[in-house]
Amino acid sequence: MTSFKEGTLIKDALEAGAIGYLLKDVSADELARAIRAAHAGRATLSPEAAQALVQNTNQPPAPGLDLTEREREVLTLMIEGLNNTQIAGKLGVSPSTIKSHVSNILSKLGVASRTEAVTLALRNHIAP
Repeated sequence: MTSFKEGTLIKDALEAGAIGYLLKDVSADELARAIRAAHAGRATLSPEAAQALVQNTNQPPAPGLDLTEREREVLTLMIEGLNNTQIAGKLGVSPSTIKSHVSNILSKLGVASRTEAVTLALRNHIAP
């Protein structure tokens, strides 16, 4: 039981193994039914929790979730203002490798330029 009905919190609770999610304003009878249902292995969600979960599920995924660890490193250095040659030197790889990483980053973020990538990354806290 909780007073929080944000979709991400509900999703996290269910992923952690919760079998039900009820809000604190539930009646004693509803609570008793939910406890019996949980004991029988049946899930119980309050209508508000179900609605929040559906809305959360229908949201587009956050940008940047598919970036590799190396792409996140490159993006972080892009945020710091480094160019491809500087990033390559810092990471000990060739500039053409960095060019490939930058291209992948732009594609995965759905942007056309480094500036757009950096802006999106900062707005969405994609890189540290």
